[in-house]
Amino acid sequence: MKVAGLAMFGLFGILVVGLLLGGVPVVEGLRLLFQGAFGDRFAISQSLVRATPLLLAGLGVAVAWKAGVFNIGGEGQLVIGALAGATIAKALHGFGIAPLATVFILLGSVVGGAGWAAVAAWLSIKRGVNLVISTILLNFIGLQLLVYGVDGPLRRAGQSAPMTEQVPDAWMLWRPSRQTDVHFGVVIALLLCIVVGYFLFRTRKGYLMRATGANPQFVRSNRYPPEPIQFQAMLMSGALCGLAGGVQYLGINGQLTASFSQQYGFLAIPVALVGGLHPAGVAASSFFFGALFAGTSNLSRFGGGGSYFVYVVQGLAVLGLLGYQFLRERNEVTNQ
Repeated sequence: MKVAGLAMFGLFGILVVGLLLGGVPVVEGLRLLFQGAFGDRFAISQSLVRATPLLLAGLGVAVAWKAGVFNIGGEGQLVIGALAGATIAKALHGFGIAPLATVFILLGSVVGGAGWAAVAAWLSIKRGVNLVISTILLNFIGLQLLVYGVDGPLRRAGQSAPMTEQVPDAWMLWRPSRQTDVHFGVVIALLLCIVVGYFLFRTRKGYLMRATGANPQFVRSNRYPPEPIQFQAMLMSGALCGLAGGVQYLGINGQLTASFSQQYGFLAIPVALVGGLHPAGVAASSFFFGALFAGTSNLSRFGGGGSYFVYVVQGLAVLGLLGYQFLRERNEVTNQ
């Protein structure tokens, strides 16, 4: 949490550096960013809905990395989760009962994401395939399966453009107001943040996952083989990333296209790192970057800054975090 706090504290300076690199006047740029993220009720709603998939996928990354499993496949797991949800939606189309259909679609997303993560975990544990490489490659396979799905078996009948059927309004996640995009997925993400925090820091299985990530030999010496623990962590990670895809599908889009993914799965990695791999830190980090997404849209519209800005800031944040950790470790070695 200390690392997360320092990282969040340094983000203001990183914002300034990002604006300078983009050639945007600092004061005007900050004003436009703040206005786009918090200027009115609609702006705040955009910050929240942008943060929601980042929070869910960021929690997934944090769980895996806490267990010493470097899951880089959040993007593929998110996409496959959404694709699984769309497949169930197509199967239920015409006779699904609204509340049950929504639950089944979200459960399908969870199973889809977990199943996609299980492929990489199995390859790593049983075949010795490097997990980082396999999850990266599975990202691209997942994205191509999305293209195939929306232009093939899931394609909307009579539609020339590659897209799935529009989900009925009754199946979409509940919204308190039609004037904003805030949906029940925001509540789901916050509740799961609490659940994941409790699991990691208040349960025996959570302790074993953290201990496995810190020192797998210690866990093995206490007669707990680390491989099943890491496999479970990958399943949990994939389930959260898959749910992020399902929530985005039922909360905002309502249908899938080839451009459904907005790289939330990739962006979840720096979100989790800046959050110190702690659920509370991930929540703060995801909200910051969700607000940055919303603010960047306003900056692009009125200030001439491009959509690149959020990626510049995330890159600078991760580099700053890595630099801090390097200096801290060097000081610890020097003081010994």
